[in-house]
Amino acid sequence: MSYIGTPPSNAFTSLLKQDFSTSATTGYTLDHAVNNANDIALFINFVRQEPTAGYAASGTSLVLTSATASSDDMYCVYLGQALQTVNPANASVGSTQLSPTAITGQTALTSVASDDTVLISDTSASGALKKMTRANFVSGIGGANTPYFEATMSNTQNVSNNTDTRIAFNTERLDSSNAYNNSTYKFTPQTAGKYFVYLTATLYGGTWSALKYGYSQIRKNNSTITHSSIDMRNNTGRWFATNSYAIITMNGSSDYIDAFGGGDSTNQTMFYGDNTFSVFGAYKIIE
Repeated sequence: MSYIGTPPSNAFTSLLKQDFSTSATTGYTLDHAVNNANDIALFINFVRQEPTAGYAASGTSLVLTSATASSDDMYCVYLGQALQTVNPANASVGSTQLSPTAITGQTALTSVASDDTVLISDTSASGALKKMTRANFVSGIGGANTPYFEATMSNTQNVSNNTDTRIAFNTERLDSSNAYNNSTYKFTPQTAGKYFVYLTATLYGGTWSALKYGYSQIRKNNSTITHSSIDMRNNTGRWFATNSYAIITMNGSSDYIDAFGGGDSTNQTMFYGDNTFSVFGAYKIIE
């Protein structure tokens, strides 16, 4: 005949006992945490004590109503034990273990308000998850192409033939940090980094076939970085433009850039102004 039903248990769990070294005190420490006095059976001189009336117990603290003597025999039997909280193993919780309400809405946002928060992993704190508002998050990433400037010439500038001359870019279109001086024609940014620098310089010979050649230069601390030139001595003209570009590292304190140029004409060599023919500018590169 076969038995139908739940198989009978063939194992059991023994109750735990703790013996105490007694003294003239009411306070003792339990080896195992309990929820309250009913979780242990306490015996003093082989007489069971009444829970809450004879003693109180919580966690690992046991407090007697009356102090014992060093000659007393005291022990307890654990009838129940408080279980400790166990953290799940790393990477053991998956999406199926999460409640559908763990993420409110669960719908992808199409916009984020400035005071909304995002989660980030802080590598300086062993990858701890921390929250940050969108406004602070955005201010901490990327960068700005500042300082920057752009300047033009308000007037035509006469120069001596075959003479290096600082080009007088005296009209500021842009100057984000007041780093360009439209009197000395120098850009001295107080932020260290790499800067993209550009220069267009239009040379004018006054009359047709007068201009032989011309050039322009981007300089850093009075040292030439780029040199752009046009030579028309075999086919002279009236005007032409030179263009220069460079990426220049600036120390953020004393380094400066400016523009130089020159030429040769049988009439009068000039850098042409009028705000559009000649332009000098720079901006910091985001790294």
